[in-house]
Amino acid sequence: MAQGTRLIFLGPPGAGKGTQAQVLAADCKIPHISTGEILRQAISDKTVLGIKAKGFVDKGELVPDNLILDLIRERLKQADAADGWILDGFPRNVSQAEFLGVLLNELEQSCDFAINLEVSDDVLIDRLLGRGRKDDNRSTIARRLEVYHEQTAPVIHFYESQDALKSVDGDRPMDEVTEALKACLVN
Repeated sequence: MAQGTRLIFLGPPGAGKGTQAQVLAADCKIPHISTGEILRQAISDKTVLGIKAKGFVDKGELVPDNLILDLIRERLKQADAADGWILDGFPRNVSQAEFLGVLLNELEQSCDFAINLEVSDDVLIDRLLGRGRKDDNRSTIARRLEVYHEQTAPVIHFYESQDALKSVDGDRPMDEVTEALKACLVN
């Protein structure tokens, strides 16, 4: 695994995207770019985009696509992302995936491929309930999975139709999933 790697991590909530992205990013010496972290950092730093985003977050609303897209553009232009990155939590819908293609072209970058961590809903529900977070109850988890299947799952088909998707069984011990992901990078 080397610098220059550019990956998109896809998968439902609880699939382990963030954990696995951190491990691979460290191995490849590239940034793990999480939209959630970008939002929190922009809000904390009180950037122009962060102040706009805070207004939505404070009301408990989803941050609109155009704002997320501006944050991603800003982040991918940073020096540490020039030699590669792993995107986690973006794109969340097909229009964001299309935007990313245009943005990468604009930045003269390309994505190697998207990796989909496959985990059944039953396993995800058990995992998410096991985290013990206040907002992780059966009804909120079921709604999050429903939204995922409606909005984000089509992104899998988007990359699949471009022959830019690799799938990994995420319902295994963490180290086995990590090894399978590393194998994707060399194949």
